[in-house]
Amino acid sequence: MSNRHTIILMQTSQHRATRTFMDYESISQAMDGICGLYERKLKELNPALRNITYDILDLYNFIDGLADMSALVYDHSIQAYLPYDRQWIKQRTLQHLKKLAH
Repeated sequence: MSNRHTIILMQTSQHRATRTFMDYESISQAMDGICGLYERKLKELNPALRNITYDILDLYNFIDGLADMSALVYDHSIQAYLPYDRQWIKQRTLQHLKKLAH
């Protein structure tokens, strides 16, 4: 399950030109990538702060604030990518962060 190629599709604003994608070797790496994206945004918005903290609701608000975000996860059994929505991404980031905390 964890070693499944994952493509994150996102659009940061209503402008079509902001559409982009990021690809990862696993779902876990993709969730790390989303967290890293948010952390870079926080650093950009707060350049004077050395330590920035956030909670899961802050991360959810960031994900919800994007014009669009979805995931394509490769399923070896059918040799195709399965689509997942923003809600799935939020659930998986929470699971991923919980794992990292233990």
